[in-house]
Amino acid sequence: MVAPRTPSQTPLRVPFDNSCHICILGAGGLGSLIGGWLAESGARVTLVARPAQVGVIRSRGLEISGIRGHHTIRRGLEAVATPDPVRGPIDALVLCVKARDTALALEMADALRDETRLVFSVQNSIEKEDALCAWIGAERVIGASTTEAGTLEAPGRVRHVATAPTAFYFGELDGSTSSRVAALVDVFNKAGFASQQTSEIRHVEWEKLLQIAVLAGWSVSTTGMMPGGSVAEALVVREAAEHYVAIARELLDVYRALGYEPRDFFHPFSRFRDLSRLGFEDAVASMQEQGQRMLDQGIVGRPSLHVDLLRAKPTEVEQCLLPFLVEAERRGIAVPTARAAYRIIRTLERMSS
Repeated sequence: MVAPRTPSQTPLRVPFDNSCHICILGAGGLGSLIGGWLAESGARVTLVARPAQVGVIRSRGLEISGIRGHHTIRRGLEAVATPDPVRGPIDALVLCVKARDTALALEMADALRDETRLVFSVQNSIEKEDALCAWIGAERVIGASTTEAGTLEAPGRVRHVATAPTAFYFGELDGSTSSRVAALVDVFNKAGFASQQTSEIRHVEWEKLLQIAVLAGWSVSTTGMMPGGSVAEALVVREAAEHYVAIARELLDVYRALGYEPRDFFHPFSRFRDLSRLGFEDAVASMQEQGQRMLDQGIVGRPSLHVDLLRAKPTEVEQCLLPFLVEAERRGIAVPTARAAYRIIRTLERMSS
């Protein structure tokens, strides 16, 4: 493996214009959603995706429907099946493959390292920056986290199912602020993704992982392999809301043991401060109300882990839920409901594969 060169000290180009090039490595549901809206806002975007996805985008463009309406995006958007044809320079490379596929994706993208000025990952993992630092050097890696949600309904067709008042957080790994992160925030804000720079990116990432672990564990263990349905439709059911509160409180105990206090970075989808201070009955009622608000706003869908399970694909349960169970075991914290959810996911995953 060739050692990466020292990156240019020139910051990400601002003001944002068509000369800024963003490469999405792993353009499935979320990656295509991010790349599509960035291209629509004026970026030059290259999507590295599966061949079927590439073929449709090249012939008909990328269709995005959902919470922003229906759009077909063609301008500023290129799709390729491997990183080999991608031409630099690349202002920002975004890692969007499933966490289990990180090593292979980065190996295939080795030729892009010298052309890449900045890289970040939006994966559901607490180890993602370590992998990027080993691949390209810490000086070109920033932290990132998002609660944006998109589902690939068919090749070239993505449904945008969820966003939040703050959809993206970006931050330097050492907790400092920087012009390059500020520029990236501007880029994503222009694309319609409400974004912020933070000096607490590790805190944000752990809380996002908490959110995903609770939601995925709850969603699968509540509705299982039932076709149809959504998070919102289940949450309004009292027993399901009780189950959500039980899992959330167990994993909150682990999160606090790690030294973090809930901040609800992705409010209103994260309601951990409420779940911490409210009594059980009030917490259950709060989650039922959240489900009804989501229904009223048309925010329907299931977490990506649950979608993968329904499609008989390997899940990311080892990356999102298992870290909390490992920490709970190490610290002697009882998490019986969360552990049962993990067992259910693993059972269904193995039986459906």
